[in-house]
Amino acid sequence: MALSQSDLIRLLESLRSSDGIELVRSVAERMLQELVEAEASSHIGAGWNEHTASRTALRNGHRDKTLTTPAGDLELEIPKLRTGSFFPSLLERRRRIDQALYAVIMEAYVHGVSTRAVDDLVKALGGDSGISKSEVSRICGELDEPLTAFRTRPLDHTRFPYLYLDATYCKARVNHQIVSQAVVIATGITEDGGREVLGVAVGDSETEVFWSEFLRSLRGRGLDGVRLIISDHHSGLVAATRKVMLGSAYQRCRVHFLRNCFAHIPKGTGEMVAATIRTVFAQPTTELVRTQLDTVADMLGEQFPKVKKMLLDAKEDLTAFAVFPLQHWKKIQSTNPLERLNREIKRRTDVVQVLPNPDALQRLVTAVLFELHDEWIAFPRRYLPEGSMTELYPEHPDSAPAPPHTTNKPNN
Repeated sequence: MALSQSDLIRLLESLRSSDGIELVRSVAERMLQELVEAEASSHIGAGWNEHTASRTALRNGHRDKTLTTPAGDLELEIPKLRTGSFFPSLLERRRRIDQALYAVIMEAYVHGVSTRAVDDLVKALGGDSGISKSEVSRICGELDEPLTAFRTRPLDHTRFPYLYLDATYCKARVNHQIVSQAVVIATGITEDGGREVLGVAVGDSETEVFWSEFLRSLRGRGLDGVRLIISDHHSGLVAATRKVMLGSAYQRCRVHFLRNCFAHIPKGTGEMVAATIRTVFAQPTTELVRTQLDTVADMLGEQFPKVKKMLLDAKEDLTAFAVFPLQHWKKIQSTNPLERLNREIKRRTDVVQVLPNPDALQRLVTAVLFELHDEWIAFPRRYLPEGSMTELYPEHPDSAPAPPHTTNKPNN
């Protein structure tokens, strides 16, 4: 498209009144627009209002395109066709500068940078107009494919004798209200002693139905060989594990149990009670662990009868770890292995504070877990000694310990 005399005069006047960067921006914008129009004419086989035998399509107006460059945002017009499509090769989708911007935006999102901070980042990189919340959401939506693949990947490549389950709560908007959403996480110890993130889900609360659906999804993806589940004593979670994970014993997290005990004792005696209860977990044999629990319950019973009752009621769940290899005891008595994951999730989500919806929360949390999972795989360290893991799968797998109050059935 050739410039008319009036166009040339207007361009000259704008260039005279522009500073150095604006001059470069104006020239670049006009030059790129001319190149776009020339390529469109070549693609169609005819210029504006030109009738040729080689014409393959008709023009149908333009659509706006903002191109971000170090000189500023260039406002271009991309020709539209009545049939087919056209996009100039010069502005190939996801040019290197666009790729860099998208990478920064997505990386910032994964690391919990707020939308306003992302907007400032884009401006600093030369995007004068910044970026809208809807654009951030669109770009971050492109993370969904790899994150969904990670979240739903098959788990049948190995057995997971130990399964850790926990939940943390984050804020998200639901029906125009800010509410707490439960983020449930599953990690597992592999049969050779390594670790993997197995699953994550977001829901309204930790109900039995929600946990059951989550556990069934793990089983459906091939989770097998679970001998012990370590978790908090949330009623919905416990009920779900005993219904869905048949053939797996249940270990109540000792750290959470101690916190529950603190609600029934004066603050000044908390450390003494905790130290006394910890002696249960320091015993060297299965029988001594269980005997010590009875002894501790009697010791504390006179002064703290509620604590005694709690200990005796939870005896089977608190001492489930004791029938497993001694080398594993410290690692399978609590959900402490999930604490780092929860801290990372909180660190990233606290920056955003309130996620726009549960899907965005799930996307961010999955990205955080994906990152940590990759660390475990890329830099493998045995979480448990590999040689000791063979004790978990004797010749007859049906001999694995059963959860309390259930019959022992194979964990298919």
